[in-house]
Amino acid sequence: MKNTGGYHIAGIIPARYASTRFPGKPLVMIGGKTMIRRVYEQASLSLETVYVATDDQRIHDAVTGFGGKAVMTSSAHQSGTDRCAEAAEKIAAIEGFSPDAVINIQGDEPFIRPEQINLLASCFDDPSVEIATLVRKVEAGEDLANPNHPKVVIDLSGYAIYFSRSVIPYLRDVPAAEWITRHTYYKHIGLYGYRTDILKRLTSLPRSPLEKAESLEQNRWLENGFRIKTALTLWENIGIDTPDDLERVEKIFDQNNKNA
Repeated sequence: MKNTGGYHIAGIIPARYASTRFPGKPLVMIGGKTMIRRVYEQASLSLETVYVATDDQRIHDAVTGFGGKAVMTSSAHQSGTDRCAEAAEKIAAIEGFSPDAVINIQGDEPFIRPEQINLLASCFDDPSVEIATLVRKVEAGEDLANPNHPKVVIDLSGYAIYFSRSVIPYLRDVPAAEWITRHTYYKHIGLYGYRTDILKRLTSLPRSPLEKAESLEQNRWLENGFRIKTALTLWENIGIDTPDDLERVEKIFDQNNKNA
């Protein structure tokens, strides 16, 4: 999906060096390439315009060193959304035009599927869509109650109603062990798309009560009346938050290469 449909979508990959749990994470090597390069190359299979947005010169230089595009952004940003907003303005100045929409691509998911980016981008075929994100059905055997896996309730039109680290909805008069077989629960996949003008407005909003309660910034947007369209993906993303995660991903990568 190379920017079809009469509008232009840019991919932005926020990347910080000073991660609390894994400093220098974007520059770790996976199969001979840095993680940020793998993310960049996967995103470039879907989008013509892809930039890394970083506050660290080492990451910037690593990206431009392999031929990628990068912009320097403030170190004061509290979220990837804020970093994307600054980057979008700089990209517009560099490219000579402002993209119609921006996709915020997680910098710690080196094997993100281009199909997922395409799916999210397709949400903007509907001119009424302001913000979009991906969800996946929770399957039997998964830890539904894991607070590190946010859940989302969606309405009949596919728009998000609420995001929570708790299990929602609560099934009254049904044993908790049976919930997953009695209702369709959705896990949130942290890939976002925003209309460029909407992105600017989101970053001007103060933190909201539900955002603070759940530590989920998307609830701020809902509380302020913005609508978030969801698209259903079948794939789980493999994120790297810690050195242990990296070791696990390296084993998967090595195994896939052996089977290739």
